[in-house]
Amino acid sequence: MSKVVRFWENTAQTPIQIVEAPIFIELGLRVYIKRDDLIHAYISGNKWRKLKYNLIEAEKNGFQTLLTFGGAFSNHIAAVAAAGKALDFDTIGIIRGEELRPDSNPTLQFAAKCGMKLHFVGRTAYRDKETLAHFYGRDAFVISEGGSNQLAVPGVAEMVEEVKNQLGGKIDYFCTALGTGGTAAGILSVFENEVLVFPSLKISSEEAAQLILTHIPQPTGRLKVIEKYHFGGYGKMNDTLLDFIRDFETQTGIPLEQVYTAKMMYGLVELAKEGFFKSGTQMVVLHTGGLQGRSERLPPIKRK
Repeated sequence: MSKVVRFWENTAQTPIQIVEAPIFIELGLRVYIKRDDLIHAYISGNKWRKLKYNLIEAEKNGFQTLLTFGGAFSNHIAAVAAAGKALDFDTIGIIRGEELRPDSNPTLQFAAKCGMKLHFVGRTAYRDKETLAHFYGRDAFVISEGGSNQLAVPGVAEMVEEVKNQLGGKIDYFCTALGTGGTAAGILSVFENEVLVFPSLKISSEEAAQLILTHIPQPTGRLKVIEKYHFGGYGKMNDTLLDFIRDFETQTGIPLEQVYTAKMMYGLVELAKEGFFKSGTQMVVLHTGGLQGRSERLPPIKRK
């Protein structure tokens, strides 16, 4: 068995738990959360799912180096760096922002500590990823920004099948945050009912759908984009969101980060208040991890 396959198969199934938020209980909604934040200490959440078949493919074809792209606080950059260290791949990260340095924040510090070679480029140059990949890693296996490509889809699809087996009943909605689209694509590829997608960046419903559907030729489920809970755009937050996270954690004991999962959960609560869901609705929300990028304005996470 290959080293990459063995690494993935040694991971236990992540738990699924009921979200005991008062609003859901009051309205008769059964909201479950798939705790993929618990999947690995550093290769967290959907990053684990999306990287699995990318790294199997890289190993199968004899690549020694992984090259990928991300912003200053990218969970994906941290995950690829950690996976490379664990599986003996060299790693290269092309980082958006020529003003940055390896010690600019904890995410980049972690990636550098794992041995990732970081190259910082301007935002205009960053758009031309094909040229950057050729220049910095001609012999590298290139993984798309955020890990979102066709190889990401089956890894995420496995998570959906895992959830179906854990619950064993009807799921009316499956909910996820949206960054680069691969996670939503993986869910849509095997989930038969409606998939609610909450963009963490400021884009239209049409742009979000296009981003997702580039990764799958024929979705199984029905896509609905909820675009109004991005809080100003990617990485943006305010006191309303941070207060929501604190209250949610007090009520449920489930830690959130402000970039992805908290925005989705905030949007879900608002939809519930607006009467979007019928009493008796059963849904699953995906915790996409990324707690390494949690704001310093939030209290330390208390693990049981």
